[in-house]
Amino acid sequence: MSPEPLPVAVLGGSGLVGPPLLSCLHARQQPVIAYSRTRHEGPDAGVVWRLSSVLGAAGTEPIAVWFCLAPIWVLPDYFEAVRRSGARRIVALSSTSRYTKLDSSDSAERDIVKRLIDGEQALIAWAERHGVEWVILRSTLIYGYGRDRNVGAVAAFIRRFGFFPLLGKACGLRQPLHAEDLARAMVAAAWSKCAANRSYTLSGSETLTYRAMVERIFTMMGRRPRLPSVPFWMFRVAVAVWRAVQPRSTVSIGMAERMNADMVFDHDDAVRDFGFASRAFSPTQEDLSG
Repeated sequence: MSPEPLPVAVLGGSGLVGPPLLSCLHARQQPVIAYSRTRHEGPDAGVVWRLSSVLGAAGTEPIAVWFCLAPIWVLPDYFEAVRRSGARRIVALSSTSRYTKLDSSDSAERDIVKRLIDGEQALIAWAERHGVEWVILRSTLIYGYGRDRNVGAVAAFIRRFGFFPLLGKACGLRQPLHAEDLARAMVAAAWSKCAANRSYTLSGSETLTYRAMVERIFTMMGRRPRLPSVPFWMFRVAVAVWRAVQPRSTVSIGMAERMNADMVFDHDDAVRDFGFASRAFSPTQEDLSG
């Protein structure tokens, strides 16, 4: 798989998946134009950084492939820039939350589900209208580098309070996916002929219960697991306290409700079409640093 002669573009390059994606592209000597909402400080080999705000105001040089790491529902804001660039393919990141949070009691989560679905549909309709190939990758919960709001949020709670409350047995199944594995999948899908105009679910290679996932986080932090089973009302209080301490945290009541629900997705078609591979859940100190 030789480097694309034209540069590729990355929307949301400063987010969680941005650094490993840029690293993967650099490894294949691929020139990159990365867009971010905030100004990027410091050089990155092979990467030209630009503010995403300039996309709608000026012309765009020829770009072969666009990667969208930003929330998929903002992608329509950049369709015209993508069209002007002559892009041949868009690889966009979505989430399996569009399935798992459909019936959430949290209105904010239901709103995210609607935005995910609307964003996917808008991309497909626009791409087919303009003859641009699309690939949508829906990931299970992403973690890595101490920057995520999934595993990282649990680790931060443990670090602050020394325990983590569970609702009931917390026996719902999970498949944590490392950001680096997701980045590699995005690069592979970008140049796979089989992946054109298809959507995929991507998941971690290990399936474990929510309780086991949290126990492993404790273990990797060098702590003895403290997992009190609490009634729903008490969990609501714990979440309220934590959200007051960490307003940007994704710990929510909806998370408690799903602790006993299976959230499992196969990725066989991704293995077949672009060789997707993911690791077992073994977060490093860096992944839990927060």
